[in-house]
Amino acid sequence: MPLPRFAVLLRGINVGANKRVAMADLRRLLSGLGFTDVGTLLQSGNAVFSGRRAKPEVLAGRVQAAIRDELGLQVACIVRSQEEIEAVIAGNPLGKVATSGSKLLVVFLSESPDPTLMAEHDPVELAPDRIRLGDRVIYQWCPDGILASPPVGGFVEKHWSVTTTGRNWNTVTKLATLLGE
Repeated sequence: MPLPRFAVLLRGINVGANKRVAMADLRRLLSGLGFTDVGTLLQSGNAVFSGRRAKPEVLAGRVQAAIRDELGLQVACIVRSQEEIEAVIAGNPLGKVATSGSKLLVVFLSESPDPTLMAEHDPVELAPDRIRLGDRVIYQWCPDGILASPPVGGFVEKHWSVTTTGRNWNTVTKLATLLGE
């Protein structure tokens, strides 16, 4: 039986001069943790691997610790199983509205937020026609570009006490393809 597949999303690496991580180093680091079939996508901290079944948050903690110990960087990581990435794609509520994959943002959450905080600070109110909530994910259609849209990730980090990292739709679907290989 094949090992389960996972995607790891590193937050904020290779943006500007800080937190530089070569993808070859990331592949070596993940292989050193015992993961197999390791691959990376782009230079912005997207990787896939096979490994023993474990909770994604446990895997994220292992990757974060290895990056800290081996590369000397504090980098937040979010891990999703192949099934969870496929569910993000299947559950896209903005598919009929979003006409460009580079302008549809998927904001991944480190954990399920507290329902009370969600009710008190609803990010959908930032752009009611363009933001939808999913399971540990927020979809945001940014027709004028991501930088011209409300900063959903920062909003929910501040109000929900979760870590976020965003990927455009093109990247999410490419990760799904890599996970399926």
